[in-house]
Amino acid sequence: MSETDGGGLTRREALGLAAMCLGAAKRDEKAEPAFQLSAFQAEITTPLGHPLMAGGIAPARSIEDPLYAHGFTLHGASKPMALVALDWCEVRNDAYERWRGVLAEALDTDPVRVLVCCLHQHDAPVADLAAQRLLEKHRAKGAICDLIFHEKAVQRVARAAREAAKKRRAVTHVGIGQAKADQIASNRRYIDDAGKVRYNRMSATRDAKIRAADEGTIDPWLKTLSFWDGEKPLLAVSAYATHPMSYYGQGGVSADFVGLARKRRQADDPTVFQMYVSGCSGNVTAGKYNNGSKDNRPVLAERLYAAMKEAWKVTKRHPLKAIDFRSAMLKLEPRGGAGFTEEDLTKRLKDDPKPFGQCLAALGLSWRKLVEAGKAIDVAAIDFGPAVLSLLPAEAYVEYQLLAQKMRPDAFVVTAGYGECGPGYIPIERAWEEHDGNLNDWCWVAPGSEKKMAQAIAAALKPKR
Repeated sequence: MSETDGGGLTRREALGLAAMCLGAAKRDEKAEPAFQLSAFQAEITTPLGHPLMAGGIAPARSIEDPLYAHGFTLHGASKPMALVALDWCEVRNDAYERWRGVLAEALDTDPVRVLVCCLHQHDAPVADLAAQRLLEKHRAKGAICDLIFHEKAVQRVARAAREAAKKRRAVTHVGIGQAKADQIASNRRYIDDAGKVRYNRMSATRDAKIRAADEGTIDPWLKTLSFWDGEKPLLAVSAYATHPMSYYGQGGVSADFVGLARKRRQADDPTVFQMYVSGCSGNVTAGKYNNGSKDNRPVLAERLYAAMKEAWKVTKRHPLKAIDFRSAMLKLEPRGGAGFTEEDLTKRLKDDPKPFGQCLAALGLSWRKLVEAGKAIDVAAIDFGPAVLSLLPAEAYVEYQLLAQKMRPDAFVVTAGYGECGPGYIPIERAWEEHDGNLNDWCWVAPGSEKKMAQAIAAALKPKR
């Protein structure tokens, strides 16, 4: 009789089977690399007549250039995780949850692992489903978004993400590179000739004296995070902190100068998928370098493109050994005081003679409803070791982005802003103390948010030991 392994196989057969399994495992390992990436794109251009910037400017009258969703999914680090950047102004409250929920289902992952952000162009839509329903309930003249169009856009992007996930590429390295973006960003805060603090340097500033003031606090660096299969680049995400507007408000739907720069980078090498995200820029605009003329849009686009190109030129690759996802819960208090209580907002929704005033009230009420339901905002970070990709909510001021970098001096920190946009502006305390005029509206959080933001950023960025 032949000696067996106790399971009915001879020792020779058992050894042969073990060798076959080992060979299959090696083949599987080669076929299924540790980390994989899929990239996707879908058009999300608004129909003509659709409100832009929540009805705050002229509705869509023409399409100057289409709006897109660009995204990627990382596979292999537990459940999939994704970043999706929309050429929209904002996605807020229940609309934000709808985007993440539908995309998570399409990618078979958890909503918290789906990072959705907007680029914040103003000739683009704001999505807030609860706010729109409030307007419809009270038969208000104001309008924020078309609910049917919104759902179609969500489903279109989800289909693109699901199909792309079937065509994954191996990722072995991450690349990091940065370059200074020359003559684009400036802080809304500046000191005038009399030494007084001002906050009125907007995206388009025609007053030569205001444009002549110093840039103020900005993050001058455009950062590019890239993913590689060996020496072959697959995808690049560029991030820069400024409001992405040149001229706007005339009804010409556009991805503006950041969209033009992204499109040009894509044309440089069609095999490398290009994405762009706006950093924390609630208080940063192109106002010092932009007079609002149509001729200035391509000028700003060229400057941003030059920084993208330089950041790519100096990119260095690092082996991708691990990917860690972290998320910290952030609870911000709703704003109170005259004009911001639930009673005042409800009254404004009903009685404000201006449609945009009605929309602002509905947005404020939608945010309060979210807070009162106990919902928190999650501050997310994807940690690649030498680089970290973080997402912060709403119109966070640039100081939060700079703070994130200080918290992780060991890593290349790339920050996207305009995640959950429900809070509106999230200022630092100094802005309240100096009576930042931009906080008169589009800000639904109470003073005291800075400390809570700092704590959430620290928790999300802190690496596991």
